[in-house]
Amino acid sequence: MTAPVQRPLLFLDVDGPLIPFGHPGGYPTYEPDPEPGASSNPLLTRLNPEYGPRLAALPCELVWATTWMDDANECIAPRLGLPELPVLSWPDAYDDDQGGLHWKTRALVDYAAGRPFAWVDDEITAVDREWVAAHARSRTLLHRVDPRRGLTDADFTALEAWLRTEGQEFPA
Repeated sequence: MTAPVQRPLLFLDVDGPLIPFGHPGGYPTYEPDPEPGASSNPLLTRLNPEYGPRLAALPCELVWATTWMDDANECIAPRLGLPELPVLSWPDAYDDDQGGLHWKTRALVDYAAGRPFAWVDDEITAVDREWVAAHARSRTLLHRVDPRRGLTDADFTALEAWLRTEGQEFPA
């Protein structure tokens, strides 16, 4: 008997992909969460509520890979209509001499433990791509998002195409 095929992971950063920043022209804003006690962080008004259904429809397991940590489930997920998601824990200490490797990269590969994964972030570099290619034990996609724009239709198209590659390899 063979083990069931696990869906790929999608590691999702918040600042940049979901909350755009750095564009001199400003950003569209969306209605703040009307719930009492909701976070008053003004950046949250940049969260496009259309992201939630689009992310939920992807054939993968979403995982927060952000410095927001558990706050992503408290502040971000409800605004997007997402359920509580697993949160990637970061190491307590980071090796400052990583040769340009992003401090998240090793933790992502360790968490995936051989499962296919996509990583959506605005800080991915060629060094990260090379390191993941050498150390991940399965298919990967490192997808860099322009932090001035956040996720776009083209980003979702790229993710969908990668996740649906090889047709029936991953359950929907």
